[in-house]
Formats: sequence, structure tokens, C-alpha cells
Amino acid sequence: MEIKKQVPNNTITRDLSKLAAPTGNIYESVIIIAKRANQISAEVKQELSQKLDEFSNYADTLEETFENREQIEISRYYEKLPKPSLMAISEFEEGQIYYRKIEG
Repeated sequence: MEIKKQVPNNTITRDLSKLAAPTGNIYESVIIIAKRANQISAEVKQELSQKLDEFSNYADTLEETFENREQIEISRYYEKLPKPSLMAISEFEEGQIYYRKIEG
């Protein structure tokens, strides 16, 4: 997953009226952000699993597993990524999330 814009790594105070503006309801905005955060989380998890699977070797000994530098660097990179919820909020504020409301 590539981060196009700098997303803060920690939580910041946000204006609820600005978050509610696109949908007209803060709860709908939060649901949209939560669903997008779940999508981002799943994408990141799948990407990380694919990269770590390249290093898995069932014949490895315990010592070799702990000494794999590339695997450690990949894990550290993913640990430093912003949380999916922060990425989703950033996307929502910039209007990058497509959503539709089904009237029923």
C-alpha cells in the first residue's frame, strides 16, 4: 500500500461539523470512515502477509528465523505506517472515498 499524502501518525482534534458536512450526519460519516479503515487494514494485512511469505521456509531453524534482516525491516516499515483509521479519515476529508446512500 502506497501512501500518497503525509498522514499524521497520531490522533489530532477534528471539527465534527466538517466531518459531518459531506453526508449531513456525523454517524453516517463515521460509518463510511470505519468501513474504509477496515478495507485499508485488510489490504495492508494481505500485502504484509505476501511479503513475509517470501521468507517462510519450513526447514528453517529457530535461530535462522530470528536473524532474517529483510523480514525485520519489512515488519518495521509496516509498524511505522499510520493507522488505517487515520488514513481513512484523511481520505474522507479530501473527498477520495466513493460512497452512496441507498434510500429504502
